[in-house]
Amino acid sequence: MTLDAPRLGPDELRDRPGRRAVRRSEVAMRGAVWNVHRDEVELDDGPATREYVHHTGAVAVLAVREDRGAPEIFVIRQYRHPIGTEDWEIPAGLLDVEGEPPEEAARRELAEEADLRAEHWEPLVSFTPSPGGLDETIHTFVATGLSDVPVGERHAREGEEAGMPSGWVTLADAVRAVLGGQVHNGPLMLSVLALARRLERG
Repeated sequence: MTLDAPRLGPDELRDRPGRRAVRRSEVAMRGAVWNVHRDEVELDDGPATREYVHHTGAVAVLAVREDRGAPEIFVIRQYRHPIGTEDWEIPAGLLDVEGEPPEEAARRELAEEADLRAEHWEPLVSFTPSPGGLDETIHTFVATGLSDVPVGERHAREGEEAGMPSGWVTLADAVRAVLGGQVHNGPLMLSVLALARRLERG
Protein backbone atom coordinates (compact mmCIF):
# COMPACT_ATOMS: atom_id res chain seq x y z
CA MET A 1 0.00 0.00 0.00
CA THR A 2 1.06 3.58 -0.57
CA LEU A 3 1.13 4.37 3.15
CA ASP A 4 3.60 1.52 3.58
CA ALA A 5 6.03 2.88 0.99
CA PRO A 6 9.54 3.38 2.38
CA ARG A 7 10.82 6.72 3.62
CA LEU A 8 13.55 8.02 1.33
CA GLY A 9 16.75 9.50 2.64
CA PRO A 10 18.02 12.88 1.38
CA ASP A 11 20.53 11.25 -0.97
CA GLU A 12 17.83 9.04 -2.49
CA LEU A 13 15.69 11.96 -3.66
CA ARG A 14 17.63 12.34 -6.88
CA ASP A 15 16.53 12.01 -10.50
CA ARG A 16 17.91 8.92 -12.20
CA PRO A 17 19.01 9.21 -15.84
CA GLY A 18 18.32 6.29 -18.12
CA ARG A 19 16.63 6.61 -21.49
CA ARG A 20 14.39 3.72 -22.53
CA ALA A 21 14.80 2.04 -25.91
CA VAL A 22 12.88 3.68 -28.77
CA ARG A 23 11.45 1.35 -31.41
CA ARG A 24 10.34 4.05 -33.83
CA SER A 25 10.56 7.83 -33.95
CA GLU A 26 9.03 10.34 -36.34
CA VAL A 27 8.23 14.02 -36.56
CA ALA A 28 4.45 14.07 -36.16
CA MET A 29 4.15 17.80 -36.89
CA ARG A 30 6.62 20.39 -38.10
CA GLY A 31 6.03 23.78 -36.54
CA ALA A 32 7.31 27.28 -37.16
CA VAL A 33 9.33 27.20 -33.94
CA TRP A 34 9.20 23.63 -32.53
CA ASN A 35 8.38 20.19 -33.86
CA VAL A 36 6.16 17.55 -32.26
CA HIS A 37 7.84 14.14 -32.13
CA ARG A 38 6.11 10.76 -31.86
CA ASP A 39 8.13 7.90 -30.34
CA GLU A 40 7.27 4.27 -29.68
CA VAL A 41 9.17 3.58 -26.48
CA GLU A 42 9.74 0.43 -24.45
CA LEU A 43 8.29 0.75 -20.93
CA ASP A 44 8.21 -1.80 -18.12
CA ASP A 45 4.83 -3.16 -19.20
CA GLY A 46 5.48 -3.05 -22.97
CA PRO A 47 5.70 -0.51 -25.81
CA ALA A 48 3.83 2.80 -25.63
CA THR A 49 3.47 5.81 -27.92
CA ARG A 50 4.57 9.17 -26.55
CA GLU A 51 4.24 12.55 -28.28
CA TYR A 52 6.21 15.55 -27.11
CA VAL A 53 7.50 18.94 -28.23
CA HIS A 54 11.22 18.91 -29.01
CA HIS A 55 12.53 22.12 -27.45
CA THR A 56 15.89 23.86 -27.72
CA GLY A 57 15.93 24.65 -24.01
CA ALA A 58 16.00 28.09 -22.43
CA VAL A 59 17.60 30.39 -19.88
CA ALA A 60 16.14 32.87 -17.41
CA VAL A 61 17.82 35.62 -15.39
CA LEU A 62 17.02 36.92 -11.93
CA ALA A 63 18.66 40.33 -12.06
CA VAL A 64 19.15 41.55 -8.48
CA ARG A 65 20.02 44.99 -7.13
CA GLU A 66 20.55 45.85 -3.46
CA ASP A 67 21.37 49.54 -3.60
CA ARG A 68 18.01 50.75 -2.24
CA GLY A 69 17.95 48.99 1.12
CA ALA A 70 16.41 45.64 0.19
CA PRO A 71 17.01 43.12 -2.58
CA GLU A 72 14.99 43.98 -5.70
CA ILE A 73 14.49 41.98 -8.88
CA PHE A 74 13.85 43.17 -12.41
CA VAL A 75 10.61 41.98 -14.03
CA ILE A 76 8.98 42.43 -17.41
CA ARG A 77 5.38 41.91 -18.52
CA GLN A 78 4.94 40.02 -21.78
CA TYR A 79 1.91 38.77 -23.69
CA ARG A 80 1.82 34.96 -23.90
CA HIS A 81 -0.66 33.85 -26.52
CA PRO A 82 -1.09 30.16 -25.50
CA ILE A 83 -2.49 31.22 -22.11
CA GLY A 84 -3.99 34.57 -23.21
CA THR A 85 -2.22 36.46 -20.46
CA GLU A 86 0.18 39.35 -20.04
CA ASP A 87 2.24 37.73 -17.33
CA TRP A 88 5.07 39.08 -15.23
CA GLU A 89 8.33 37.30 -15.98
CA ILE A 90 12.06 37.61 -15.55
CA PRO A 91 14.25 38.09 -18.65
CA ALA A 92 14.46 34.81 -20.51
CA GLY A 93 15.08 33.32 -23.93
CA LEU A 94 15.83 30.27 -26.00
CA LEU A 95 19.06 28.33 -26.29
CA ASP A 96 18.77 28.74 -30.04
CA VAL A 97 22.38 29.64 -30.89
CA GLU A 98 24.20 26.40 -31.62
CA GLY A 99 27.01 25.71 -29.15
CA GLU A 100 26.27 28.74 -26.96
CA PRO A 101 26.71 27.93 -23.24
CA PRO A 102 23.68 28.71 -21.05
CA GLU A 103 25.46 31.49 -19.15
CA GLU A 104 26.40 33.25 -22.39
CA ALA A 105 22.79 32.96 -23.57
CA ALA A 106 21.64 34.41 -20.25
CA ARG A 107 24.01 37.37 -20.66
CA ARG A 108 22.63 37.96 -24.15
CA GLU A 109 19.01 37.76 -23.03
CA LEU A 110 19.55 40.14 -20.11
CA ALA A 111 21.03 42.71 -22.48
CA GLU A 112 18.34 42.23 -25.14
CA GLU A 113 15.29 42.21 -22.87
CA ALA A 114 16.37 44.44 -19.99
CA ASP A 115 19.17 46.66 -21.40
CA LEU A 116 21.30 45.44 -18.48
CA ARG A 117 24.74 43.95 -17.99
CA ALA A 118 26.01 42.15 -14.91
CA GLU A 119 29.48 41.67 -13.42
CA HIS A 120 28.60 38.58 -11.40
CA TRP A 121 26.74 35.46 -12.53
CA GLU A 122 25.73 32.46 -10.48
CA PRO A 123 23.65 29.42 -11.47
CA LEU A 124 20.47 29.21 -9.42
CA VAL A 125 18.33 26.22 -10.51
CA SER A 126 17.74 24.17 -13.65
CA PHE A 127 14.36 22.54 -14.14
CA THR A 128 12.12 20.75 -16.61
CA PRO A 129 8.80 22.64 -16.64
CA SER A 130 6.59 19.98 -18.26
CA PRO A 131 8.51 16.70 -18.73
CA GLY A 132 5.39 14.78 -19.75
CA GLY A 133 4.94 16.87 -22.88
CA LEU A 134 8.21 18.56 -23.83
CA ASP A 135 11.93 17.95 -23.39
CA GLU A 136 12.80 21.53 -22.43
CA THR A 137 15.25 22.32 -19.65
CA ILE A 138 15.37 25.89 -18.31
CA HIS A 139 18.59 27.09 -16.66
CA THR A 140 18.21 30.06 -14.31
CA PHE A 141 20.92 32.42 -13.14
CA VAL A 142 21.30 35.20 -10.57
CA ALA A 143 22.90 38.32 -12.05
CA THR A 144 24.35 41.04 -9.78
CA GLY A 145 26.64 44.03 -10.19
CA LEU A 146 24.27 45.53 -12.74
CA SER A 147 24.81 48.39 -15.14
CA ASP A 148 22.92 49.81 -18.12
CA VAL A 149 23.80 48.82 -21.67
CA PRO A 150 24.88 52.03 -23.46
CA VAL A 151 22.04 53.49 -25.53
CA GLY A 152 23.85 53.03 -28.83
CA GLU A 153 24.40 49.30 -28.15
CA ARG A 154 20.86 48.37 -27.16
CA HIS A 155 18.87 45.65 -28.90
CA ALA A 156 15.97 46.75 -31.13
CA ARG A 157 12.93 44.89 -29.79
CA GLU A 158 10.08 43.76 -32.03
CA GLY A 159 7.05 41.50 -31.96
CA GLU A 160 5.99 40.38 -28.48
CA GLU A 161 9.05 42.07 -26.96
CA ALA A 162 8.23 45.56 -28.25
CA GLY A 163 6.92 47.92 -25.59
CA MET A 164 7.07 45.46 -22.71
CA PRO A 165 6.35 47.14 -19.35
CA SER A 166 9.12 46.56 -16.82
CA GLY A 167 10.13 47.51 -13.32
CA TRP A 168 11.78 46.60 -10.04
CA VAL A 169 10.05 44.81 -7.19
CA THR A 170 11.45 43.87 -3.82
CA LEU A 171 12.24 40.20 -3.40
CA ALA A 172 9.90 40.11 -0.39
CA ASP A 173 7.00 41.48 -2.46
CA ALA A 174 7.81 39.02 -5.24
CA VAL A 175 7.62 36.13 -2.76
CA ARG A 176 4.25 37.42 -1.54
CA ALA A 177 3.00 37.66 -5.14
CA VAL A 178 4.08 34.07 -5.82
CA LEU A 179 2.52 32.63 -2.66
CA GLY A 180 -0.59 34.77 -3.08
CA GLY A 181 -1.29 33.49 -6.57
CA GLN A 182 -0.80 36.87 -8.24
CA VAL A 183 1.83 35.56 -10.68
CA HIS A 184 2.06 32.20 -12.43
CA ASN A 185 5.18 32.25 -14.59
CA GLY A 186 7.26 29.18 -13.71
CA PRO A 187 10.81 30.58 -14.05
CA LEU A 188 9.88 33.69 -12.06
CA MET A 189 8.17 31.68 -9.30
CA LEU A 190 10.88 29.07 -8.89
CA SER A 191 13.74 31.57 -9.11
CA VAL A 192 12.19 33.96 -6.59
CA LEU A 193 11.52 31.21 -4.04
CA ALA A 194 14.93 29.61 -4.57
CA LEU A 195 16.79 32.89 -4.09
CA ALA A 196 14.72 33.84 -1.04
CA ARG A 197 15.48 30.48 0.55
CA ARG A 198 19.16 30.77 -0.32
CA LEU A 199 19.37 34.21 1.31
CA GLU A 200 17.54 32.95 4.41
CA ARG A 201 20.13 30.20 4.78
CA GLY A 202 22.97 32.66 4.28
